[in-house]
Amino acid sequence: MSIPDARQPAETNDEAFAFVSELAGDLSKGNVELPSFPDIAMRVRKVLSNDDVTTADVVRVVGSEPALAARILAMANSAALGRTDNAIAELRSAVTRIGFNLVRSAAIAFAMAQLRRVEAFKDFREPLAAHWERSATVAAFSYVVARRHTGVNPDTALLAGLLHGVGKLYILARGAKHPRLFADHAAYHAIELDWHASIARAVLENWGLSEDVIAAVHDHEEQSREHDGVPDLTDVLCVAAALTTFHAWPDTLELNLQGNKASERMRLDRKAIDALVAEADREVALIKQTLGM
Repeated sequence: MSIPDARQPAETNDEAFAFVSELAGDLSKGNVELPSFPDIAMRVRKVLSNDDVTTADVVRVVGSEPALAARILAMANSAALGRTDNAIAELRSAVTRIGFNLVRSAAIAFAMAQLRRVEAFKDFREPLAAHWERSATVAAFSYVVARRHTGVNPDTALLAGLLHGVGKLYILARGAKHPRLFADHAAYHAIELDWHASIARAVLENWGLSEDVIAAVHDHEEQSREHDGVPDLTDVLCVAAALTTFHAWPDTLELNLQGNKASERMRLDRKAIDALVAEADREVALIKQTLGM
C-alpha cells in the first residue's frame, strides 16, 4: 500500500503536519478502523467476514439491534430495490431475500447515521450530514447505473456507492481532534485529496470487503482509467459519482462526462444520460428512504 508523504503539508501549517503524521501512523499500523463506529456495524462486519457464515449467524447479530432489523425488513420489501413479490415480516426471510451485501449496506447506513449523534462530533454534524447525503446519492445512482447499463450486480454497486467516501469520512472523524484545520479549507482539502484513497483501501481491507469493491472505492476518481472488457464496478462508481456531482444541471451532464472513460465504455450519449437521470430521480429518494436516510 502506498502512503502519501507526510512532509508535504508542513509548508501549510504545523496543525496540518501533525494531522497527516497521525494519518501516516494509522496506515503504518494497519487495522484501520473508523473512529466511534457503532458496535453493531462492527459485529455485522465481523460475522460477514467469515466465509462459512450462515443466515442464522447473520440473523442472530442483526436481530440484536431492532432498528437495524427493521431497516433490513424495509429493504427486503422495497420496490426501489426490485423486491416486488410477497411482503416479508420475518427477519430470516428478509436476510435470505436481500443477501449479505445488502445486509452489509444496511449496517453501514445505520452506523453512518449514528455517527452524526456522537457527542465528540457535535461540531461536525453539518459536514457529516453533507457527507452522508452524498454517499446516499452515489449509492442510489450506482444501483441504477449498474442495473441499467452494465452486468455488475446492483446490490454490490449500492454497497460500493455507500462506501465511496469512507476515506474522507475517516479524515473528517479524525479531524475532530484538529478543529483549526477546518478553518483552513485549502489545507484540509489538500490533506483529503492526498490521503482519502489510501485510507479507504486500508479501512475496507480491514473490514474484509471484496477486492472489486476495494478497487472501485480506491480508483473511481480516475476518469481516464483504461481497461479491456465490459464496464466493471469501478466504472459504475465513477459514473455514479459524476452524475451525483452534476445531475442538478442536466444540460451540462454530457459535457461534464466528456473524457470520462467509464462513460464512454457504457456509451452514454445525451439520450442515455437523460433516461438514466430520469430513472434515478424517481428512485434516489426511494432508495434513500429504504436505507433510512
